[in-house]
Amino acid sequence: MQEEVLNLVQEWDKVFPQSEAVDHEKVTFHNRYGITLAADLYKPKGATGKLAALAVSGPFGACKEQSSGLYAQAMAERGFLTIAFDPSYTGESGGQPRFVASPDINTEDFLAAVDYLSCRDDVEASAIGIIGICGWGGMAINAAALDPRIRATVASTMYDMTRIAREGYFGSADTKEARAEQRAAWAKQRTEDYASGTYARGGGVVDPLPEDAPDFVADYHAYYKTDRGYHERSGNSNDGWNVTGTMSLINQPILTMAGEIDNAVLLIHGEKAHSRYFSEGAFELLQGDNKELVIIEGATHTDLYDGGGKDAIPFDKLESFFKEYLA
Repeated sequence: MQEEVLNLVQEWDKVFPQSEAVDHEKVTFHNRYGITLAADLYKPKGATGKLAALAVSGPFGACKEQSSGLYAQAMAERGFLTIAFDPSYTGESGGQPRFVASPDINTEDFLAAVDYLSCRDDVEASAIGIIGICGWGGMAINAAALDPRIRATVASTMYDMTRIAREGYFGSADTKEARAEQRAAWAKQRTEDYASGTYARGGGVVDPLPEDAPDFVADYHAYYKTDRGYHERSGNSNDGWNVTGTMSLINQPILTMAGEIDNAVLLIHGEKAHSRYFSEGAFELLQGDNKELVIIEGATHTDLYDGGGKDAIPFDKLESFFKEYLA
């Protein structure tokens, strides 16, 4: 299949420093919808032979220059060949219109990454795992439920975006009437978008931060809107998704088949994260003694994006998990 030629930035433009222990290059691959995806590939410097490999994506609305790239580079320092990719319609990846999310296509993005890694000469095709961060944690679990080539899955500070679309935060909009109101708003916006020939944007993380903002919104602001994590290609750092760009999430629950995942799954969440209930709910669905939920003491949701200045990401645990199940 012929891939779209993407205009990829070649200089280092991540929100984290480059590691001298890792080789880095830009690569592309395609999914079964014909969308070309952009990725950063990280490989241990001087590595030879076939390596266990990991595909990383997330958070929802972020770009590979942010948290997913940090995870990918850190795991490459620990001996894995890794890619951090931008999902379809976002970042440097292809797909039109821009700033659209799809539980089907975004799950497929993970499977396409496995396709790509499986066909590399320096990857052991029977030793591939995935890491999904935030909203891509839910997509990662869905991918693992669909593709047995994924030998091990980590969902870090996970959101189930389809659950929050159906229920709102903490079940605050879990009624037929609330969902009907939301569907009506999307329908109205679709008509306006079609008439104008443009797609209205929903807005990224609120800025300036209101004085009465909830703590988790302040945490998002502290990451996405400051030098700590701001990136020009990140939707969350800028104008967010299209208003209608996430509407399909409400009707397509992604964890339906989680209980049929035979391969290993590790869920990681912060003790103080507002989103902790997503990982706890997902863990209740998983079956088998190769499933684990790890709660990081004192950590918030965004602490697991970049460590939060307290080394909150348990990279030693990730390393031991993948080395056990990708052996």
